[in-house]
Amino acid sequence: MITATISLNKDTVIVQREQDVVLFRNRVKEYAVKIRMGLVNQTKLITAASELVRNMLRYGNGGQVLIEVVTRGRDNGIRLTFKDQGPGIADISMALKDGFSTGKSLGLGLPGAKRLVNEFDIKSELGKGTIVTILKWANG
Repeated sequence: MITATISLNKDTVIVQREQDVVLFRNRVKEYAVKIRMGLVNQTKLITAASELVRNMLRYGNGGQVLIEVVTRGRDNGIRLTFKDQGPGIADISMALKDGFSTGKSLGLGLPGAKRLVNEFDIKSELGKGTIVTILKWANG
């Protein structure tokens, strides 16, 4: 469960085609720089975000991502919420295991993204879509 409480600034990016991924990545970087997130944490956040947005394109036929600057006490972070209306994930626990893939990938995307961020939440309903929320703190 994502624990940040206050959203300071937010933006929604629609992702329908490959070209939208570059715009999205750039927007995430802008937000991370704005809160003075270090380069290592920026890289982790952008890597996780890139994997999740590509999954959303590949498996969910695109969707939208809410980008938020959040705060908890003195800590600032970036929360990303990926929402698609694709077929959904039949078995989330399997999808989060290294090596599991329904496509022709290595099956490292979801579990890899989860390892790169501080908080990770996924909800999916067959036939209705998937929502993945991640949070990366600027100093963590």
